[in-house]
Amino acid sequence: MKPQIDIVVPWVDGNDTNWQKEKFQYMQANDGDLRVIRYRDWGLMKYWFRGVEKSLPWINKIHFITWGHLPDFLNTNHPKLNIVRHSDYIPSEYLPTFSSHAIELNLHRLEGLSEHFIYANDDTFFMQPLDESFFFSEDGLPKDAAIQNVLQFRETTGIAHITANDLTYLNMNFRKRDVIKKNKKKWYSLSYGKKMLYNVYMKPFQNFTGFDDFHLPVAFRKSTWRDVWDKCHDILDSTCTHKFRSHEDVNQWLMRYWQFADGTFSPTSPRRGDFLVIGVDDERIKQIITNASSPMICLSDDYEDVDFEKEKEFITECFESVFSEKSSFEV
Repeated sequence: MKPQIDIVVPWVDGNDTNWQKEKFQYMQANDGDLRVIRYRDWGLMKYWFRGVEKSLPWINKIHFITWGHLPDFLNTNHPKLNIVRHSDYIPSEYLPTFSSHAIELNLHRLEGLSEHFIYANDDTFFMQPLDESFFFSEDGLPKDAAIQNVLQFRETTGIAHITANDLTYLNMNFRKRDVIKKNKKKWYSLSYGKKMLYNVYMKPFQNFTGFDDFHLPVAFRKSTWRDVWDKCHDILDSTCTHKFRSHEDVNQWLMRYWQFADGTFSPTSPRRGDFLVIGVDDERIKQIITNASSPMICLSDDYEDVDFEKEKEFITECFESVFSEKSSFEV
């Protein structure tokens, strides 16, 4: 019997004046990541829903996480839609929060969330029909590619510091040698293609030094969240107290790495989609969207100084060429 599979997506309307007022109250004494790219809305969420309905019709439930605001287009009475406000599942001592990390690290507390779920950000889109086996194996294990690398620090505002924290707590709880010995076939899987050689090259390193992170929707088991909270409570608790993203945080990538280390994953090809930067990869964005030539894509908002309105119009036109019909999630 196939397990029920849910999907979770958080969304924020950075233009909501009430949200802005509450955020402003906490900005004054905060040194976290306050950049506008963390919150601005490109108006593309309807295409996310259209992609889910067209590509993943088997999804059991969509858990739509929000501070309290909702997109104007949303059909709030859809039987597959569960609208979740932060206060519905995040412990009160962590609220209010403007950090994606606090929002993500408490997902296991979502009422009604199935054991098997896909976590997707609102800047990721499903472009091709995908069945359950793309995300989970027959025995219910999340499909993923455990490909090792070496973490590199390229900028002070990036995510490398947070990834380093994830790796620290992973290595505190697992011995790399024992992990790989226990599941050799998963670490040296032919599913990885030539990238399997990365794991061969990294064999001499005593600890895990990094993984390929694809910035795309990822399959998880809810029980992994509970396990990580049990083993790493203090750092997760500390992260959730930060009102904004901080270099001292861990994030939900720790849960993904944890699945690698405890063997609760099934090897799959790393070629699962494309990561594209708005304002940099526009030609590829147009080509991939209009031709639906990738299973999944991430449209990353990395630069504050792009011509926002121009780029927004451009991307909207691209999506309209393939997702012009309303989904049942729209009024």
